[in-house]
Amino acid sequence: MRILVTGAAGFIGSHMCDRLLAEGHAVVAVDNFLTGCEQNVAHLNGHAQFEFIRHDITQPFVVAGQLDAVLNMASPASPKDYLRYPIATLDVGSAGTRNMLELARAKGARLLLTSTSECYGDPLEHPQTETYWGNVNPVGPRSCYDESKRFAEALTMAYHRAHGLPTNIARIFNTYGPRMKLDDGRVVPSFLDQALRGDAITIFGDGSQTRSFCYVGDLVEGIYRLMQCDERYPVNLGNPNEMTIREFAEQILRVTGSSSPIVHRALPEDDPRQRQPDISKARRLLGWEPRVPLEEGLRLTLDYFRQSL
Repeated sequence: MRILVTGAAGFIGSHMCDRLLAEGHAVVAVDNFLTGCEQNVAHLNGHAQFEFIRHDITQPFVVAGQLDAVLNMASPASPKDYLRYPIATLDVGSAGTRNMLELARAKGARLLLTSTSECYGDPLEHPQTETYWGNVNPVGPRSCYDESKRFAEALTMAYHRAHGLPTNIARIFNTYGPRMKLDDGRVVPSFLDQALRGDAITIFGDGSQTRSFCYVGDLVEGIYRLMQCDERYPVNLGNPNEMTIREFAEQILRVTGSSSPIVHRALPEDDPRQRQPDISKARRLLGWEPRVPLEEGLRLTLDYFRQSL
């Protein structure tokens, strides 16, 4: 297949390109480098099946030749990035998503949207199932990302219903691995960076809030399977093994061997108290669940960050 990947120079997008090429597909990669990194796809330059286009998908866009699938993965994804670029984040979820849906429609291709567990907001249901509508503050500081993705999901479903476009929606939970930016503000790179430098590990709140962490290779496997599935409604992709942020900080200290102290800061506004996916649907439809243990995944990520530092 010939597959277009937006957000291709991002953390997850670049790993997706690797997987598609490994499976023998041709990849048309698109990114404007707002938050993506050219280095993430530099190793693919010269690959016979890889083509890179620098472009902002919120602007008109034409691709020559046939496309079989569009993987719409473009968006600032870390709190630091989307709080810095709130309008661009809303634009890529709205205008960008519509442009990619129109492109898929024109090419007779299917479209997969990578959405987010942030659609659930600060959830009142635990763990979160795909049928839960969420508890989201539509005017809070994080709303630029939450509502961008919620609108993108609604737009994707509208194109499916109105035009019969074959679509998929992946709701991605916390993911980590090589190629994350050390300074992107998410908990895994922040803790690893602080531990490696010997700085204090900063926990927001008392550390009792929970997260679950999925290694990027496992996530890419889930997206790849979903791309070939006929399910049109959202599917959770993440690791259901929940832990507190305090427990995670202690795990980081063990893996790195760091003696960094743990300090506490005020909890950011609208920060979710609990985050754990119910992946029953992914297990049933895709035969998928995470395989990489947290310690193994953290060691692989740690090796990458040590080289970066």
